[in-house]
Amino acid sequence: MNSRQRAYLKGLAMNLDPIMQIGKASLTEENVAAVAEAMEPRELIKISVLKNCADDPKIIAAEIAKLTRSEVVQVIGKKIVLYKQADEPKNRKINLPK
Repeated sequence: MNSRQRAYLKGLAMNLDPIMQIGKASLTEENVAAVAEAMEPRELIKISVLKNCADDPKIIAAEIAKLTRSEVVQVIGKKIVLYKQADEPKNRKINLPK
């Protein structure tokens, strides 16, 4: 992903609400499965890391991205934005600039 594409996705993510929260238990298999399931219809998702989570959001973001084969768009404070192009062409809503 190049910087133009990342900037475009950041702009789209500004209007998104977090669809998931990661709390005290940190990253679990259930969380990863929920993120993977949410990625197909949405492509771009925002995750909130709660204050009671002791782990660093950047490390959590990198681990989720690795496990779901997605890309970290940005991590700001306790908010994580991830992108993964939908596998099904009919579900693709985001056209990235070249």
